[in-house]
Amino acid sequence: MNELLYLKDEQIKEFIEKLYIVYRELLHDAKPVLNEYSLGLAHQKVIHILSIYDGITISDLLKKLKITKQSLNRVIKDLVKNEFIFFEKDKLDTRRKHIYLSNLGEKIFKEIFSVQKKRIYKAFTDSNSQEVLYFDNVIKKIINEKV
Repeated sequence: MNELLYLKDEQIKEFIEKLYIVYRELLHDAKPVLNEYSLGLAHQKVIHILSIYDGITISDLLKKLKITKQSLNRVIKDLVKNEFIFFEKDKLDTRRKHIYLSNLGEKIFKEIFSVQKKRIYKAFTDSNSQEVLYFDNVIKKIINEKV
């Protein structure tokens, strides 16, 4: 960090606080939809991941969420019970199951995404393209993705 001498601890703490606030605001945006379906944050995370990785396996979902199977089990049971998701066995290896959003699960995702998208879209349209690209690159570096 020596090459970033202009970044003082206070500035980094403020940046971390801003990340927490962004997270809080995105969750706040989703809360009315989640409450309508008696869902929580853990349910929303699974629904969001399934919207991106259609047909993901439990094993891969656990890796994406970085949680234990035990933690995921309750959430999956709730989502199956309420018919928000369903499983299909792998055609080649029947021990593997793929998870999909049901039509109702898709509907919930779209409702949440629609509200959250408004906040993100406004921020991006109020920024120039260079700011958006730099922001995306920094975020990827924070989460250890390749830029």
